[in-house]
Amino acid sequence: MAIAGVAAGLLLTFVLDRGTGSAPFQHLYYLPIIFAAFTLNWGGGLAASLCAIVLYHLANPALLAFGYHEPDFVQMTLFVAVGVVTATLTANARRLHAMAMTDDLTGLHNLRSFEGELRRLIHAMRSNAGPMSLMVLDLDRLKSLNDTHGHLTGAEAVRTVGHILGSHLPADAVACRYGGDEFVVALPRRSEADVLGIAEGLCRAVHESAPTLAGKRFPSGTLSISVGVAHRKWTVEFPDPRTDERAGESLFRAADAALYAAKSRGRNQVFAAPGPASHAIAAGVDLPA
Repeated sequence: MAIAGVAAGLLLTFVLDRGTGSAPFQHLYYLPIIFAAFTLNWGGGLAASLCAIVLYHLANPALLAFGYHEPDFVQMTLFVAVGVVTATLTANARRLHAMAMTDDLTGLHNLRSFEGELRRLIHAMRSNAGPMSLMVLDLDRLKSLNDTHGHLTGAEAVRTVGHILGSHLPADAVACRYGGDEFVVALPRRSEADVLGIAEGLCRAVHESAPTLAGKRFPSGTLSISVGVAHRKWTVEFPDPRTDERAGESLFRAADAALYAAKSRGRNQVFAAPGPASHAIAAGVDLPA
């Protein structure tokens, strides 16, 4: 669609340029060049710039015989410059946006980004009577790891857990590190049993990992996580977007309370909070401590 729009803009400008030979119409080439650079990045911006140069020649036959004047050189240089500058500014803006929305330690969403995604998901689930689950988890005994091996080892342990989350969660899950070693994961459109299975799989993956932390190899079983799960399925309703945030907070509080229950039961396990659509499942994974 973007390519078709760029092509249409270039051709329309070509027709106007050929019919009038007027400099103001020649400046219209900038519009599809800017659009191409914005939507198609560097390749699109440069391709549109080169196409504009070719069409500029075809619309002005004197240029085909190399009858250039100074304004022609300026015009063609500006075509390329506009494409390059727009692509550069667009790439920088997108990179800055990604940095603003990403946790720099784990590569997961940061809290600001997660809150927006959670409101969007809850609004969709409330509108379509879909299920929604949150997992709240943290790294067990991080303080002991910091005290024994140093804070760099602890930071790399948190990064390892974040990478395991990123590689083991389904594609539609939204994961966030919202504190030092605390994570929250939103999982839409899944049954409570499916979410518990995913949570148990994460526990096993972390516990079975043999990470290298601060340059030192640690055996499997060094790291473990505790997970609290809260699940809800809405009936069909027409939600007010202003209430989506409160719904998310309620779900988070339930998952956070379940996390504390999992830790009080011995850590390294999953606990499911009671809720409108779930039984009070003390769903401990009870992996080896």
